[in-house]
Amino acid sequence: MSEEGWRGKIGGLEREEFEGFLAEGKIARLACNDLEGFPYVVPCWHEWDGDAFWVVPRMKSAWAEYLANDPRCAITIDEEGALRKVIAQCEVELVERPNLGGKWVEIAERMSVRYLGPNGPKYLEPTLDKKRWLFKLTPIRLWSWQGVDWAKQYKE
Repeated sequence: MSEEGWRGKIGGLEREEFEGFLAEGKIARLACNDLEGFPYVVPCWHEWDGDAFWVVPRMKSAWAEYLANDPRCAITIDEEGALRKVIAQCEVELVERPNLGGKWVEIAERMSVRYLGPNGPKYLEPTLDKKRWLFKLTPIRLWSWQGVDWAKQYKE
């Protein structure tokens, strides 16, 4: 390994790297605007379908109301050490208001396994009687980065 090898691969993620990273089950940080217009950031589970992010807030989650009220948000998924990250500014689509047994269930089932492994369903199943929202976050601006270095734009 070269002396600079500790920096990792530098630059944007290739499509396959991007998809693989988002499939790992890293916690997202979702930023939205509260009812007074202040920024509100919450860690949350997410699912990437190749075109959009999906989030499934609990019925009483404040951030669900904020997403329903303002169709703009941002999301970032990263890993400790700042080696890989994906950042997106998104348009929010409210797909389902709080309900039982909606489309959110199949997404939440996949999320539970991705985030908690084989025990994921043991966590989710006892809570399927709790209503949840379903939001689709479609990126209008999306970028990624990996490695420990400055992007070219900051070096000039």
